[in-house]
Amino acid sequence: MLDIVELSRLQFALTAMYHFLFVPLTLGMAFLLAIMETVYVLSGKQIYKDMTKFWGKLFGINFALGVATGLTMEFQFGTNWSYYSHYVGDIFGAPLAIEGLMAFFLESTFVGLFFFGWDRLGKVQHMAVTWLVALGSNLSALWILVANGWMQNPYRIGLQLRNHAYGDGQLL
Repeated sequence: MLDIVELSRLQFALTAMYHFLFVPLTLGMAFLLAIMETVYVLSGKQIYKDMTKFWGKLFGINFALGVATGLTMEFQFGTNWSYYSHYVGDIFGAPLAIEGLMAFFLESTFVGLFFFGWDRLGKVQHMAVTWLVALGSNLSALWILVANGWMQNPYRIGLQLRNHAYGDGQLL
């Protein structure tokens, strides 16, 4: 029989596994969309606009699934790993907050403009929106990697747990 810690690890591992299927595809597809639309704007060939719209639909589905699994993972930090969040929240929470407030809002706003701005924006404006989607998604990934990098090597953290001092990456 699995105890609560093992079940929490299993739940988080499954969520992370599905999330990591969508994120790399979203990051790569955002730049491909931007490149395809740039070629459309520079050349004027309709095929590149059609390609951007087609792959944009797949990007939208992938983006929505990535957001759903990413938010689930973030809530699991607070529910499954609340003691961890309590001890390292001041350090670990900062890059996550920056990611949410800066990069994710930038990305989400311009994803909406990408989908609903085809007939409302000019060609160059829409191309700029697509590049901002690519920038926002990769900025989001940057801040998540900063937080993950700190989790892998929690350097210069000093915790006092049950009369034992942990520091300089010795938390584990």
